[in-house]
Amino acid sequence: MTPMGNKQKKVSLGEKLVQLNWSLVLLVTAVASIGFAMLYSAAHGNAEPWMAAQMKRFGLGLIGMLVLGLIDLRLYMRFAYTFYALAFVLLVYVEFLGEIGMGAQRWINLGFIQLQPSEMMKVALVLSLARYFHGTDWEAVGKPWVLIPPTLMAVAPAGLVMKQPDLGTAVTLMIVGGAMFFAAGVRWWKFAIIIAIGVVGAYFAWNSDLLHDYQKARILTFLDPESDVRGAGYHIIQSKIALGSGGVWGKGFLQGTQSHLDFLPERQTDFIFTMFAEEWGLVGGVVLLTLYSMLVLYGVVIALRCRSQFGKMMAFGLSFNLFTYFFINTAMVMGLIPVVGVPLPLISYGGTAMMTVLAGFGLMMSTYVHRDAKIGRSGREEN
Repeated sequence: MTPMGNKQKKVSLGEKLVQLNWSLVLLVTAVASIGFAMLYSAAHGNAEPWMAAQMKRFGLGLIGMLVLGLIDLRLYMRFAYTFYALAFVLLVYVEFLGEIGMGAQRWINLGFIQLQPSEMMKVALVLSLARYFHGTDWEAVGKPWVLIPPTLMAVAPAGLVMKQPDLGTAVTLMIVGGAMFFAAGVRWWKFAIIIAIGVVGAYFAWNSDLLHDYQKARILTFLDPESDVRGAGYHIIQSKIALGSGGVWGKGFLQGTQSHLDFLPERQTDFIFTMFAEEWGLVGGVVLLTLYSMLVLYGVVIALRCRSQFGKMMAFGLSFNLFTYFFINTAMVMGLIPVVGVPLPLISYGGTAMMTVLAGFGLMMSTYVHRDAKIGRSGREEN
């Protein structure tokens, strides 16, 4: 066989377009369309101020998602650390010069959009950990000092996000980072040590200034919502009333009384699932959760079919990130976990969150298109 015969077959742009996972595109569009309808309802039957802006963002994000799906997987691996460094610098910038809103300092005002670097970090962390573990031997993963750099990669941005304060995103970063460690083959007993350290850290955080008073109030309210009905417990009590009033089939589109009479707070962002369940009932809620589960399953299947460790870990990490997103949001509004302010992906109003989720799907599609590519530990093509 000639040297040229050993080279992997190059895939043309036309072939890549055909190989794009169009079923995934349709599924993403279906979930986002549910979001458009609920934003229309949240504005009492008006496209402004939320639905029209969200549709424009989705249109731009969808194009970006398809473009990302066509780019070679090896390029993402090559620039994974660069993207992580950029997201980290933006987090540091937010710490000192970020825009303040609703008591938090989380955004950078770019004029046409409020950029939220913590959302970018969710993808950047997955990319950088996937690259790190791709270049690490399976046996080396068992050595404690090998795990120090990726641990710092996850802990450092989570600490900055916690200070904004954004407890929900900080917890999400730690959970997704832990899932990547698990996928890389880290043993269970090491997780037990980390969890024990986390419990001790939570104890000191509770007794220090790291947690704000309102965050402590949310946790106490989660344990006993009726202890402060008109204060910290108001949101979750109203959410439960709205969920229960929807019944099995719901009150109908635009007919949600709790949301339309303004009893339900933040109905266009964190509590949009509550409004959806009030109008479409238990059946609608189950259908929506099934659609999310299908999106996660798509990502897992893509991870299993990819030949490179980088692609496997990236698709798995992004899928788990999506799962964490919708699980925390839906569990939060049902009162199963404390209210931590995590949006419902593709449905809650928000520019950076929407773009980040679509970028994640673009990376998944690139993994699918380049699933047969062999990538060496250095990131170069393997013969």
